[in-house]
Amino acid sequence: MTADSTGDRGADAALEHPRDEVDRIVAAWARERPDLDVTPLTVLSRVTRLARYLDLARRGSFARHGLETWEFDVLSALRRAGAPYRLSPGALLTQTLVTSGTMTNRIDRLTERGLVERGPSPDDRRGVLVELTPLGRARVDDAMADLLMVERGLLGDLADADRLRLADLLRDLVAPFDAP
Repeated sequence: MTADSTGDRGADAALEHPRDEVDRIVAAWARERPDLDVTPLTVLSRVTRLARYLDLARRGSFARHGLETWEFDVLSALRRAGAPYRLSPGALLTQTLVTSGTMTNRIDRLTERGLVERGPSPDDRRGVLVELTPLGRARVDDAMADLLMVERGLLGDLADADRLRLADLLRDLVAPFDAP
């Protein structure tokens, strides 16, 4: 790069993007610990903050439909399974990443609320399948529509191409953690 083209990258970046709390945190750490490379904070602290905002927005969205986050997780796993909207407890464990004891408790609570029912597995006399009830399906469908509206709002004015690029970058970052 020539002397004319280098410029002050920090100043250029500040002109292109508004400063946020992460910029202030990173600057403070860089000032206090100049011996450390704090650049990972510029990405991962923003991911952490976004996760907090997303969690609050999701909780609010689900609450408007009388659901807790864990309830939405189970009901949406059943809904994504397609008609007849049923899965084994083991399949629900895999999709929701909880223990079998936790899943049993969750199925019990959803059954009490009339959102799912247990039934025998047609393939295994000892097996049980958990099936979404019409009420459960209506509740998860309404909550999903609300959630998508909320999440569109969180993405704000980000251009479609930028959303796609961000999704690709996040996939690259998360994929190693999701690998079997």
